[in-house]
Amino acid sequence: MDGAAAFGPGGQLFSVDPLERHAARGHGVVTSMAAGSDVIVLGTSRGWLVRHDFSFEDAQDLDLGSGRSGEHSVHRVFLDPGGKHCIATVAYPGGADTYYHHARWPRPKQLPRLRGLLVNAVAWNRQTITEASTKEVILGTEDGQIFEMAVDEADKKEKYVKMLFVLSDLQEGIKGLQMETAMVGNATRFYVMAVTPTRLYSFTGIGALETVFASYSDRAIHFMELPGDIPNSELHFFIKQRRAKHFGWLSGAGIYHGELNFGAQHSSTSGDENFVENKGFFDYSKLGESGIKPRSFALSEFHFLLLIRDKIKVVNRISQQIVEELIVDNTPETSKGTIGLCSDASTGLFYAYDENSIFQISSSDEGRDMWQVYLDMKEYAAALSHCRNSFQRDQVYLVQADAAFTAKEYYIAASFYAKMNYILSFEEISLKFISAGEQDALRTFLLRRLDNLTKDDKMQITMISTWATELYLDKINRLLLEDGTGTASNNVADSKDSEYGSIVNEFRAFLSDSKDVLDEATTMRLLESYGRVDELVYFAGLKEQYEIVVHHYIQQGEARKALEVLQRHNVLVDLVYRFAPDLIMLDAYETVESWMMARNKLNPGKLIPAMMRYVSEPHAKNETHEVIKYLEFCVKDLNNEDPGVHNLLLSLYAKKEDESQLLQFLDTKFGKGQTNGPEFFYDPKYALRLCLQEKRMRACVRIYSMMSMHEEAVALALTVDLELAKAEADKVEDDEELRKKLWLKVAKHVIEQEKGVKRENIKKAIEFLSETNNLLKIEDILPFFPDFVLIDDFKEEICKSLKDYDSQIEQLKQEMDDATRGADNIRSDIGALAQRYTVIDREEECGVCKRKILTAGGLHQVGRSYTSVGHMAPFYVFPCGHAFHANCLIGHVTRCSSQAQAERILDLQKRLSLMNRKAAKDNGGSMNGESIMSATPIDKLRSQLDDAVASECPFCGDLMIKEISLPFILPEESDEKASWEIKPQATAQKILPMTMSI
Repeated sequence: MDGAAAFGPGGQLFSVDPLERHAARGHGVVTSMAAGSDVIVLGTSRGWLVRHDFSFEDAQDLDLGSGRSGEHSVHRVFLDPGGKHCIATVAYPGGADTYYHHARWPRPKQLPRLRGLLVNAVAWNRQTITEASTKEVILGTEDGQIFEMAVDEADKKEKYVKMLFVLSDLQEGIKGLQMETAMVGNATRFYVMAVTPTRLYSFTGIGALETVFASYSDRAIHFMELPGDIPNSELHFFIKQRRAKHFGWLSGAGIYHGELNFGAQHSSTSGDENFVENKGFFDYSKLGESGIKPRSFALSEFHFLLLIRDKIKVVNRISQQIVEELIVDNTPETSKGTIGLCSDASTGLFYAYDENSIFQISSSDEGRDMWQVYLDMKEYAAALSHCRNSFQRDQVYLVQADAAFTAKEYYIAASFYAKMNYILSFEEISLKFISAGEQDALRTFLLRRLDNLTKDDKMQITMISTWATELYLDKINRLLLEDGTGTASNNVADSKDSEYGSIVNEFRAFLSDSKDVLDEATTMRLLESYGRVDELVYFAGLKEQYEIVVHHYIQQGEARKALEVLQRHNVLVDLVYRFAPDLIMLDAYETVESWMMARNKLNPGKLIPAMMRYVSEPHAKNETHEVIKYLEFCVKDLNNEDPGVHNLLLSLYAKKEDESQLLQFLDTKFGKGQTNGPEFFYDPKYALRLCLQEKRMRACVRIYSMMSMHEEAVALALTVDLELAKAEADKVEDDEELRKKLWLKVAKHVIEQEKGVKRENIKKAIEFLSETNNLLKIEDILPFFPDFVLIDDFKEEICKSLKDYDSQIEQLKQEMDDATRGADNIRSDIGALAQRYTVIDREEECGVCKRKILTAGGLHQVGRSYTSVGHMAPFYVFPCGHAFHANCLIGHVTRCSSQAQAERILDLQKRLSLMNRKAAKDNGGSMNGESIMSATPIDKLRSQLDDAVASECPFCGDLMIKEISLPFILPEESDEKASWEIKPQATAQKILPMTMSI
């Protein structure tokens, strides 16, 4: 086999290889062939089918003429794409028979309903066919009839055979059939294409095949007619992923072809749905073979394979150029030439066959040069879709860019140049636009180039972005110069509809997109050098350089905009403090409102310098004082405790003529609700000095009072208002002496104010005594009167005072009498107490030892501190009824008391015991109760011991309550506690034998 060199750098597109082992195997010569899914079926001149399965390297000979004599040969063989179902027609003199064979059957079955019909074409339904059933199959006959048939492998015969259509207007046989289906909702749309030697018919509709073809009885048939004659008209679909992509019809005039798009539903003039797009026609004259037409052809994805004599010419379907010429190497002595071509849609292989041989035609990446084909045809979109690498895409972009540049469509050229990566360098492209003086196109090129760069090209992105920034600025300046007045507005809002406004908005969008890649310092210098202050401020905002932005707005007098910037969440609060003096002077209302909105985010103490600057400026009397408003908000709403804030607010109140707010502020104790906190947060000394300076005397009196300087408060109040002085004097309630002193000051002042010779003035001074609630007497204020005042003026008041003294003397006498009677009663009770007794039951038990109280005992039972009475041990009886032996009670109380109390009791007991022994020795060993009781020191010690031990019943008094907190187990009982612990005994581990039964 010899083949012509393929066009392009990739070598041959198609190659031909002989398959000699697949001959007719002695059953005559090959007359027909079909392929599908690595299976080929040959029809021979003696009525045999030879099936070759490449997957299993298996061959099967099937006799279609058994029982028939005479000449009979296989007319046509058809194989489904899956290689399972085969239909073959045998022609013989006087008739024809059609057979069906399944891949699992040992022999084919005749289809009786098709007897006598010469089948030229078969169309399979690729979407529904299965291994067990053919589903709908369409057959075309030499008589122009179209049948529908279905065969199930299990039935061993055709399920049905229906006639669908007859070409009655033209007596030509059906030479080719193809079928495609598509789902429309829940229904199936059929599209059937049939060809005769001169016509191509199209049938389409929704529903069953019978319904689709029956509808053409009422409507015209859509067909394409081409003149000319050809030995064998053929129709082929190119199948990819089980879907038809395009078709080709081998007609007498040429090859009619087009793309199939079953997603489109464009109505044709005949009312049918037309699914054919990009129709084309290939004239045989382009083959260079005068008067010779192809005997057969095959259709690949991009090429036609045309069989002419023993050569296969490969024609590009798009460019209609011959790209290869394949020579089939057969032996002229034994062959009549190549008969035909067939294709295997599932494997993409093609086959050529003659009477004795089969040749396999395989493709080697036939689409590798299609980008160049489309590029030569200037179909750039298709060329790009077929590019395999960046170099090929660059060539497509280069052609488009050069064409646009030549046509002076510089913006379009810039877009295509920006997409290139290898063929032309960045510098070469830039120089092209610079040489042409196209700055705007150059800017477009730079912007598009930025879109195509990756994040790794950081340096290149920064440089290109900076260059684009300068080009934008140059463009803006040129627009300003082109303005007739040369004073184009720098405000975008004023010229937003003009080219100037558009380019400025575009530039700002560019700055926003490129803020992370532009060098901050370089960009700001560029903006400043071109005088673009607005854009400088805008870029500074993007880069979060809010200091520049706020400073600009303050210079422009736009306080509200500056405050809006400072209110952003990512702005440092230090900037608020820094610009506070300028902003409050620029617009105090907006500034204070902004501060109040920030609430606790701001520290009012750091705003004091700004507020002080505002306060230093003169303001109208009726003007709302914004600083006072803000300070009141901090103190009342935010509960601010900063002394500086409180002092400033107090100073502002002090400067106001109306003293009411100052007094209200002093009366409001803002720290009163805090535990152990001050009542106020301002500095009282500073407040006092300030109020004295501003001559706010009432406020000074209030501050003196708060500082507990009541004498100073009353003294100052007397210079302002007598009633105020009286109120201040009354505030002292805990110190009676100081209160009287203050009232004496007030009285002295009143007398001095009312002094004179008239009796009315003296009476007014005397009436003042009634206001002191009897705190002052007439004798207290007499020294304040002048010496020339007559006693008659005080007669009434002196008499009243004497009556009061007499009344008090009588009351004291009564109290003394009551005290004397009380003392007598107490002495009587004491005398009765010595004679008090109680009756003890002989069965009464001691509350501690549980022995009987009256049990007689020896001297060893008598406590060391007491002597026995007869043979009974001493004991205590309490009013509650509990009784205790003396020793038991002392031991119990000592054990339950604190260590200091226990030591005191033991000491008293020891001392009493020693004194008893000494007394007994002095009396010669005879010790009786009278001698003991008559000993005064002993009685004193015994009384102290009784008070320490028997002041209250240990079971009913505080001692029992205190025992609640004592532990159940005392520290000295730890050994006994440990003896009760249960310790586990160490036992030897036992191993139990385990048995397993299976």
